Amino acid sequence: MKPLSLITETFCESVIREMTRICNAAGGHNLSQGFPDFDSPAPIREAAVRAIMSGRNQYPVTFGEPELREAIARKAASYNGITCDPVTDITVTCGATEAMIATLKALINPGDEVVIFEPFYENYGPDAILSGATPRYVTLHAPDWRYDPAELAAAFSEKTKAVILNTPNNPTGKVFSRQELAEIAALCEQWDCYAVSDEIYEHILYDGAAHTSIASLPGMAQRTVTINSISKTYSVTGWRVGWAIAPAAITQRIRKVHDFFTVGAPTPFQHAAAEALAFPESYYAGLQSHYAKARDFILPLLHQAGFACQAPRGAYYVLADASALLDKLGVCDDHAFSRALIAKTGVATVPGSSFYAAPGKGATQVRFCFCKKQETLEAVAEALAKL
Repeated sequence: MKPLSLITETFCESVIREMTRICNAAGGHNLSQGFPDFDSPAPIREAAVRAIMSGRNQYPVTFGEPELREAIARKAASYNGITCDPVTDITVTCGATEAMIATLKALINPGDEVVIFEPFYENYGPDAILSGATPRYVTLHAPDWRYDPAELAAAFSEKTKAVILNTPNNPTGKVFSRQELAEIAALCEQWDCYAVSDEIYEHILYDGAAHTSIASLPGMAQRTVTINSISKTYSVTGWRVGWAIAPAAITQRIRKVHDFFTVGAPTPFQHAAAEALAFPESYYAGLQSHYAKARDFILPLLHQAGFACQAPRGAYYVLADASALLDKLGVCDDHAFSRALIAKTGVATVPGSSFYAAPGKGATQVRFCFCKKQETLEAVAEALAKL
């Protein structure tokens, strides 16, 4: 038989989703995959029910229901400082995941290169490869996850088509500063390339950190695609409603790809999302307060158990170093450690190397997510005491 796709041999299946399956089989505590184990807000659930019961159950407008695109445009203007036309500049997708791959397929030509900060959300590398690009990785250095400006500058060239940003960052919790974004923007202008900015955790911030959208910086509106979703902000990761904001010429191409990928995101959930985007400021303050308490609960647990880690400034993950615990569990790398940790404590994590391109990087790191209810975190505290 003829060989199957060679490009799919260049990356692995999702380690995050694999760890969830292992955790479920063991009946453990899932701190691997980043989804809440508590109810989403009642108003957004009620809005979805209303949409279903009022007959919003057939195909939507392919690139997004008008009500949702208008709500996204209002929110982008007020919170992100991005002015966009809901008619020409917004594509509603099946989550930020589809928005990212559709964007890259719309931008990339064979031979292009994409700059990606690592550790990175595990989809970015495969997305670039599936789009025909060669990834160029720039390291975020622990413990404060700063990049080396010289290393970043060296990653850009005439072949660079785009740089992928994720701020606040998964898995590190880094929030890119305005100065850092200005440096990245300057390189985009110098090399005439695009910024693709995944801002799905934009409302989950700590210790006075502020979110800045790179598209709001001078000169960047016409060369930025801003990606987002309702998944994290409204605790509805299973609804799969995201979007991409871009200039009309780019949006036209994203919409073409999206149309043939998925046709459209779920219709009733789009209408519920439009209502959620109008939630009052008090909702976002409550969201931050909830996750700040969870973060401040889990960090001492991890330190006490023997992990080395810093407090994230955004998102709901901790990328911890397990070097001091490898010998204790009789293992030599992150994958073996993650499996041993489930076996000994029932606590599931994600091996750190899955967030890096080069084998060996992140081999002593694991990622914990803390988007869980207090009862779950207290059970984790008891479980980690076994270490």
